[in-house]
Amino acid sequence: MEKIKAFFHNRWVGFAAASIVYVLWFVLWTGNWWLLLGELVIFDLYVSRLFYRYVWSRNAELCRRSRSYKAVYEWVNAILFATVVASLVHIFFFQMYVIPSSSMERTLLVGDYLYVSKVAYGPQMPNTPVAFPFVHHTMPFSKTKPSFSECVRWPYRRLKGLGGVERNDVVVFNFPAGDTVLLERQDASYYDVLRQYEQAFGRTAGRERLLRDFTVVTRPVDKRENYIKRCVGLPGDTIRIVDAEVLVDGRPQQPVPQRQFLYVAETDSPISRYALENLGITECSREGGRYHLMLTEETAAELERLDNVLSVRKYIARIPGDEVFPHDGRYAWTPDNYGPVWIPRKGATVALNVGNLPLYRRIIETYEGHELLVTDEGRILIDGAEADSYTFGMDYYWMMGDNRHNSADSRFWGFVPEDHIVGKASFVWLSLDPAKSFPANIRWRRMFTKVK
Repeated sequence: MEKIKAFFHNRWVGFAAASIVYVLWFVLWTGNWWLLLGELVIFDLYVSRLFYRYVWSRNAELCRRSRSYKAVYEWVNAILFATVVASLVHIFFFQMYVIPSSSMERTLLVGDYLYVSKVAYGPQMPNTPVAFPFVHHTMPFSKTKPSFSECVRWPYRRLKGLGGVERNDVVVFNFPAGDTVLLERQDASYYDVLRQYEQAFGRTAGRERLLRDFTVVTRPVDKRENYIKRCVGLPGDTIRIVDAEVLVDGRPQQPVPQRQFLYVAETDSPISRYALENLGITECSREGGRYHLMLTEETAAELERLDNVLSVRKYIARIPGDEVFPHDGRYAWTPDNYGPVWIPRKGATVALNVGNLPLYRRIIETYEGHELLVTDEGRILIDGAEADSYTFGMDYYWMMGDNRHNSADSRFWGFVPEDHIVGKASFVWLSLDPAKSFPANIRWRRMFTKVK
């Protein structure tokens, strides 16, 4: 036993173990060979101990002399260690996410706390590594002060993961339209508000008035709001929606058991609150004998069997509007009758013309950083050169919420670039009903359930 203890206390054994972990994690996984210089630090920490001998020994001496200094040092050391470890876990392995809205009901409920795996698709290295720990984009106790600095900007880089995004995965990603934010209205999309201003006051005057009314800021990719949706389209797929049913390459989407739609129910007498709760209906409005309810197909069938319900029909949006992507009058689409849209794939080339440019303009300009100009004659210039085609530099995805008539998703803001993907929602580790108080608010049946 003593020999085993002596073996593990041997400085060369400690050096070898720490080196293996460091090289596998920080050097090989990240692919940054410059980090091999860190081996010098590990060697000194375990073997040569020069830093301890000439610098850190003074700290040890102060700890022996002063109890107060020792207490402060131990607290600071513990906090720094915990911060570093938690930050590394957050960057490389997983993060927690809480469902803030009903766009994924009933698959995910408001108040569900999720384990989001970053290893599933490979962790993305941060774009802004200089940031306050444990917060996203805004400092604690502030609604406007950024929690990050752009003094250091890293390009997009994703480490190797267990696999790639698959169709029907529930994915957490950075909001693609969150690059520009109105600080006074962070719950609204800047581009939606801008379109409203331009419609009300004209293109130039509307933009100028918006800048007067709000503080407009930009955010890097990794500091944009986190969204969660289901991936219904992969790079290279063609998406079409017909009467609210999604077709992928002409075939119906794989069944999603808890998918919801807006239904209109006609009744001859009010539906009791007990009946609504018994059916699990949480989103409902009433106008006389007409109810508007978010229902699954199974719940709609159960509702129709009630004695006071005359009819239940699914709502289908049929009047085109500019609220859907690409927000161009030439595309007479609705959220329920949409497309077809081809999802760009890395390395694929698409013929480019004035007709299909609205679909891919944001990709070219914003996501892939090119300068694009359309002349009065209809010629398309990319980085100053005339172009009749474009080759995509990244993969893109099509994301939709399971609560189809109450979800802001790709139908409204378009494609999700691969550099916006955060991770895969794996399981619910805690679920709290915001409408109830503790302990009745704990949804015990949902705890540690897999996200499907």
